[in-house]
Amino acid sequence: QVQLVESGGGLVQAGGSLRLSCAASGGTNSNFAMGWFRQAPGKERELVATISARSGLTYYAYYADSVKGRFTISRDSAKNTVYLQMNRLKPEDTAVYYCAATGYRGSVYYTQMNVFNYWGQGTQVTVSS
Repeated sequence: QVQLVESGGGLVQAGGSLRLSCAASGGTNSNFAMGWFRQAPGKERELVATISARSGLTYYAYYADSVKGRFTISRDSAKNTVYLQMNRLKPEDTAVYYCAATGYRGSVYYTQMNVFNYWGQGTQVTVSS
């Protein structure tokens, strides 16, 4: 069983930056394809960014159009941690951000929510205008 714990959320002004962290534990190796999702009040949960499992020094990432060029997903396999660096934040980025893991390894990223089997509890990000 994989446990995911997010941290790094908070309140920031528009144009500012935050870095979210997701620490994975449980299992013998947490090098799974992972992702960040978000859910704003009254809206459905949506994909923000995903990243493949690490293969040597390489991994592959995907970004939603709304965050492309502003957000960066990365991972530190030694720490079993995935990060989401969020720059040039906008009020519409306000949401609860969730970390998720697929349980799958390999040099593939996933974009469909239903393949993510493990979820964190979420961390609130609020961007003021």
